[in-house]
Amino acid sequence: MALKILVGNYIGAISSGELPCMESGVLTLAQIENSAALQKVITYYEEKLNQKIQMLIVNLQDLLDLHWTCESEATDVFMKNSFKDVDVKLQNKLWNGPGTLKMASEIQMPGPVCLIENSGEQLVVNQEALEILSAIEKPVVVVAIVGLYRTGKSYLMNKLAGKQKGFSLGYTVQSHTKGIWMWCLPHPQKPENTLVLLDTEGLEDVKKGDSQNDCWIFALAVLLSSTFIYNSIGTINQQAMDQLKVFLTQHASYVTKLSDLIKSRSSPDQSDVDNSANFVGFFPIFIWTLRDFSLLLEEDGKSITPDEYLESSLALRKGTDEKTKRFNEPRLCIRKFFPKRKCFTFDRPADRKQLHKLELMQEEELNKEFVEEVTKFTSYIFRDSSVKTLSGGITVNGKRLKSLVETYVNAINNGSLPCLESAVLTLAQTENSAAVQKAITYYEEQMNQKIQMPTETFQEVLAMHRTCESEATEIYMKNSFMDVDKTFQKELGELFLKLETWKLNGFYTQLEGKLDAFVKKNTDMSSARCSDLLEEIFGPLEEEVKQGTFHKSGGYYDYLQKKQELEKKYKQTPGKGIQAEVMLRKYNESKEEVAETLLKMDQSLTEKEKQIEVERVKAEVAEAARRTQEEMQKKYELLMEQKEKSYQELTKQMTEKMEQERKAFMAEQDRIISLKMKEQERLLKEGFKAESRMLQEEIEKIREMNSSSPWCTIL
Repeated sequence: MALKILVGNYIGAISSGELPCMESGVLTLAQIENSAALQKVITYYEEKLNQKIQMLIVNLQDLLDLHWTCESEATDVFMKNSFKDVDVKLQNKLWNGPGTLKMASEIQMPGPVCLIENSGEQLVVNQEALEILSAIEKPVVVVAIVGLYRTGKSYLMNKLAGKQKGFSLGYTVQSHTKGIWMWCLPHPQKPENTLVLLDTEGLEDVKKGDSQNDCWIFALAVLLSSTFIYNSIGTINQQAMDQLKVFLTQHASYVTKLSDLIKSRSSPDQSDVDNSANFVGFFPIFIWTLRDFSLLLEEDGKSITPDEYLESSLALRKGTDEKTKRFNEPRLCIRKFFPKRKCFTFDRPADRKQLHKLELMQEEELNKEFVEEVTKFTSYIFRDSSVKTLSGGITVNGKRLKSLVETYVNAINNGSLPCLESAVLTLAQTENSAAVQKAITYYEEQMNQKIQMPTETFQEVLAMHRTCESEATEIYMKNSFMDVDKTFQKELGELFLKLETWKLNGFYTQLEGKLDAFVKKNTDMSSARCSDLLEEIFGPLEEEVKQGTFHKSGGYYDYLQKKQELEKKYKQTPGKGIQAEVMLRKYNESKEEVAETLLKMDQSLTEKEKQIEVERVKAEVAEAARRTQEEMQKKYELLMEQKEKSYQELTKQMTEKMEQERKAFMAEQDRIISLKMKEQERLLKEGFKAESRMLQEEIEKIREMNSSSPWCTIL
């Protein structure tokens, strides 16, 4: 097996034009064998724990002791089966803190996979790619690239992946990449994040015929990415602008309709606010990469940077004629929807005749200026590309990105527009349901582990419930979405309805139900144990009654004396639980006829004495019933009191989360206003006073909208 792995590694290196490397071969072998060993040890741990654990754990310490034993044995299994792990990476991944085993979850894709296939008439999501995304718990930095076909997009993406080859390059006039391809990698500079690269099929491929496909690919690249790269050949001239305009204006129509949808759900005062204000908050960074760029970066005899060249190319012209309007339109699209922009210029990588083997060429064989610019480009992406977020500052991880992909593609295939709001709502529903299940499962596990039933008092159940409920609520808060679009706050502005929304989400209602279930379980276990104990203790007495032992003069009081002795023994026996008195009372009630019969048969008592005894027994039974009723009422009041406390604590935690969300929302609004102000200042500096004044009015309306927002009154 090991030899097979080494042979495959060496052959793969040779096929890629690289030298066979022993270290690489050994590392590949270690990775495969250690991963297998890790899976074996986790399976061993789970099997041993399941074999040895008992349904009723006496206390938490018993559970921990069992865990330590199984963990120690599992560690020995790993050490025996694992390959030499020189840098101890896999051993580090084995632990998630002191004494807690976990599976290594770092994504290691050997190459890209198709995420969205463009079949011609419909977009098809690849389930294998979705499964990969589902496994990514870390926040994702999503870098997407689009551009005309045969412009070298895939080469740049391979450099971001740190690989010589991966995304298909191709060197003919035929477009190679079809649909959207994905490559998930550990982020080279930010270990807390995962880098997701999206390479798209070339736009304006004459063989496709239908330009609508290009619009779909363009729209998805923008909506899914946190950094959006537009790749083109040559300079930023009017032809390049017109090519980009086709997709920007098509996408702008998506944006306009989506903006109208958002406005229909918000305050009417928002109707006059520029559409782009709703999208600046989640649109990606825009990077224009210019390939085979041969011009000197100079303006008015002075050297300028690529960024300055981009801004100069986006400058507007004054005038109202059609030619000026045509010139300004694509530039306004970029400036409005992508306020954060960057530009990179690349010289031709090599002689034209060598381009067909670009992925096989070493860096020293390439144009030096090209290599330097690629290094600047990759460094910027790694350093400045941010985590993908949604409106409201929601951080996107692999699972959330999967949900966005499915929602957007389903919308397109159904003839609708990709809608951020519906995507976030779908995401919220999915994650809230999962958060409820996760929290409830945790609550049940903890209650079952920590409570030894039946409990002696009702308060023991409630005390443990408070602890487990608090921990479960934290889990729910951590994993759930709030009301991200503020629909209820906008329309109703009342905290009570917010809480009702939470009840609909199921968490509070389910938690109440689980508490009731544990109370019932505790009661039932106590009743069963008491029933068995009563049968055990009073069984011999019942046998004597059947045999007629007490059918004699003075037999009634002999029976009462023995019965009182047995009741004392019953009360002194521990572990009966909260139903001890109730079950004893019910037992006594069931034996009333026996006592009455013995009383009537006792010849030593006068009729008057018998009547007095009957009245005494009735009073005793009534007193026992009264005590039982009082106890039941007390338990009910304690339960209701606990539920009210739970409700109030949930209200408090929810309010705190709403406050955190409000701060994130306001920070996002401040960022949008800041970006708008910078654009307004640019327009003013360029002499477009009317456009600058309009943008200033939009900024003021956004501020006014925020100041009158329910955020300011609800809390």
